[in-house]
Amino acid sequence: MKRRMPNPQNVLLSIDSIYASMTKAEKKVADAVRANPEDAVLYTIADLSEKAGVGETSVIRFCRKLGFGGYHEFKLAIAQQVVAEPKQFGGEVQEGDDAVAVLQKLTSRNARMIENAGALVAAPALEAAARALASGRRIHVFGVGSSGMTAMDAYYSFLRIGLVADVQRDGHIIAMSATLANEGDVVFGISTSGSTKDLVDPMRTAKENGATTICLTSQGRSPITQYADVVLLVPAKESPFQGGSLPAKIAQLHALDALTSLIAATHKERAVRSMKKTAQAVADKLY
Repeated sequence: MKRRMPNPQNVLLSIDSIYASMTKAEKKVADAVRANPEDAVLYTIADLSEKAGVGETSVIRFCRKLGFGGYHEFKLAIAQQVVAEPKQFGGEVQEGDDAVAVLQKLTSRNARMIENAGALVAAPALEAAARALASGRRIHVFGVGSSGMTAMDAYYSFLRIGLVADVQRDGHIIAMSATLANEGDVVFGISTSGSTKDLVDPMRTAKENGATTICLTSQGRSPITQYADVVLLVPAKESPFQGGSLPAKIAQLHALDALTSLIAATHKERAVRSMKKTAQAVADKLY
């Protein structure tokens, strides 16, 4: 299967997704744009290069790394986003905030994360992932740490709609499972950073064995994407001290919901039959 790269519509989210892979000069341009997108709309290429403290060539390289043909195309995309960007109540939770303020801030933040996930996940990638999963002989879902919990959610969702799947969250077992995956199997790796060795190496092994590989990540140029036939890109803004933050998980779950809903809609008879069977299987577990 031909690899499908992310094609996000939201420029600022796109910048976030590949920021880690940018050069020092490109990061300066990115910082200048992210600091004030409204002003960036009005900058000439000379203005932006001066603001960032880099040469105009670095600005052009920055635009091309994002997938634009040049600065003018990039500027138009930023302008369209700034016009469409909704203004929402937000801000970080501060000491002294009452319950109402905390609820408002977190509701706004989490709602925005879902909107961003919808904007960042490329429809062609979602469709390719759905086709691969629906036709796969067996699906191996991999994730460690916080992503391991998302992997469990993915496994449960796949199981409910009738897909043959298993889930592994231990690095050693993931490595062994990947060596047994081959043509006809699908390996679904979940890694927010896209750089977790316990995920990247097994993805490479599975791909070399002929398995179809799909990754769910927040870094479009991370190592795991190099071994994925399909990349599902979701937003995640978290510092090194916030690994596994709830907003990142919300974005992942939203993408998974869209993916399983698409599979269920295109294979409705199988999905409905499986959901009825699985519901009946646990019916006597309720009082």
